Amino acid sequence: MSMAAVRFGGVAERLGGLMTRAQGLRLRSLAEEAYQPNQYARDLTSEEADRRIDALRAEIALADSF
Repeated sequence: MSMAAVRFGGVAERLGGLMTRAQGLRLRSLAEEAYQPNQYARDLTSEEADRRIDALRAEIALADSF
């Protein structure tokens, strides 16, 4: 990772690195709410965490619409 990426918010890390603490907390909470604890894993990338968060939000919204 370049020093510029480190100095300016770690862009390179966000693009390909592990999920952030906030993503992990949100994903764990949504996974529990949707009764799908297997959707949470500690070693997910930021992109995969975002995909799972979006999918769980959609699933919860669909369940709440009934």
